[in-house]
Amino acid sequence: MRAMPRTLAAAGLLALATTAGVAFADTQVGQPLPPPPDQLYGDLFVAVQTAQIYPDQKTFVDATPNAAPAAIVQAYEQQKNQPGFSLAAFVNQYFTPPGEPVITPPANQTLREHIDWLWPALTRTTTSAPPYSSLIPLPKPYVVPGGRFREGYYWDTYFTMLGLQEAGHEDLVDDMLDNFAYMIDTFGHIPNGNRTYYLDRSQPPFFSYMVELAANQEGGKVYQKYLPQLRKEYAYWMQGETGTAPGAATRNVVVMPDHTVLNRYWDELDTPRDESYLEDVQTAQQATGRPASDVYRDLRATAESGWDFSSRWFGDNQTLATIRTTSIVPVDLNSLMFHLELTIARGCGESLDFRCVGEFVGRAAKRAIGINHYLWNPKGYYGDYDWQLGKPRDNQTAAMLYPLFAGAAWPDRAQKTIQAARNVLVQPGGLVTTTYNTGQQWDAPNGWAPLQWIAIQGMKRYGASDTAQQIGLRFLSDVKGVYASEQKLVEKYVVEGAGTGGGGGGEYPLQDGFGWTNGVTLKLLDLYAPGQ
Repeated sequence: MRAMPRTLAAAGLLALATTAGVAFADTQVGQPLPPPPDQLYGDLFVAVQTAQIYPDQKTFVDATPNAAPAAIVQAYEQQKNQPGFSLAAFVNQYFTPPGEPVITPPANQTLREHIDWLWPALTRTTTSAPPYSSLIPLPKPYVVPGGRFREGYYWDTYFTMLGLQEAGHEDLVDDMLDNFAYMIDTFGHIPNGNRTYYLDRSQPPFFSYMVELAANQEGGKVYQKYLPQLRKEYAYWMQGETGTAPGAATRNVVVMPDHTVLNRYWDELDTPRDESYLEDVQTAQQATGRPASDVYRDLRATAESGWDFSSRWFGDNQTLATIRTTSIVPVDLNSLMFHLELTIARGCGESLDFRCVGEFVGRAAKRAIGINHYLWNPKGYYGDYDWQLGKPRDNQTAAMLYPLFAGAAWPDRAQKTIQAARNVLVQPGGLVTTTYNTGQQWDAPNGWAPLQWIAIQGMKRYGASDTAQQIGLRFLSDVKGVYASEQKLVEKYVVEGAGTGGGGGGEYPLQDGFGWTNGVTLKLLDLYAPGQ
């Protein structure tokens, strides 16, 4: 198909948008959102993602349509069977792909100077979104991770906030807290990220830690301010608690045979992810003997976990097609829920609602018992539990340190877990994510900044400051090495062996920027290398 002159093409698009009878205006904060791209474009969406028009499946779902989606779909149906039709040319005509931000720092910055320089470079203000964009507008500024991650992410933000607060940007900490409160009030939960295709799931619930971070600086009134949203988030994660039979699960809730209530990762949908459509279809095709919808649900649930993807969730510890995330009670999620319960109790105390204090202290106590019953591996470490198979998962991962981070660990078990981490996870470049090398990014040989911080804080809490410092200094050395050679901070790092550097594996190339690495690195510099 011969491309139209730009002016004629624009006029045609305007006519199509008008004849479709659909308003074509920016979406403002608080206005109804369009459906996600797979629903907006139907067969066109499938065709574009299957044909790999863009190398990264996320590019198309972040693109902006140049006309109303109904008009674009109408044009596609009219043209797709015509001789010489080019899908790539059609997409190029009707969509504007997201711009790739170029980060060009000044020369000869120290690592600390570079991180300080990056904060404004990674800050976005999007109180409106282009018409039919997948971007969800937010009322306040926020910091994005960087690279292909052009929007804010839930659990990333806590670790970014650590660095922002350390650098004196308390205003941005408060802004992002307000954004999350807005999303809880608007959607009932904090989505994976502020994109319409992320609305069907959340991410590890770090909102209570964000509130605590701000309260440490600003006082107890912060707990009271965000108490309504803390309670709403808790209600989201606990949907189905009262009506679920022992030995069964509803959404994010798992009720164990002894009536202990724990949580799992979950997603409302059982279809391929918009941003990884083709990868998910191919994985489902490899998962013989299972309905594709079950595989899609597990893939989506893993995206909610933040560990997408890892041997943690694989039935055979090796192969993505054996994924069974919804069958697993994760140790990290339940540790975070324990902290959320205690934080609600703290907020209720600030509000002088002592009945609520009693309820949530009691809930936290029951969860701690559940963690130490089900999420303790008799081999000597905290870990995940397969509730459908009725047994612990024998997979030692960095998640074992979450009960220490949250304070839910029994002291003797904390010491055994620290020793297990020393034995198998502490590597020359920091803490490795798992003991399996599967080619997935949340496995060996990679280490991730947030998991270093969880481990360091958990170990310090239980008296292992020397090991914490060892991990911190080794990871810092890895970060400094990559910065010295490439002048950037990246999403993940290789921590095994002598040749440490930028990490790899997974569905996309290594990204740089990078929000949570910047935040954790700044904290580690001040903890273990002040003056550098």
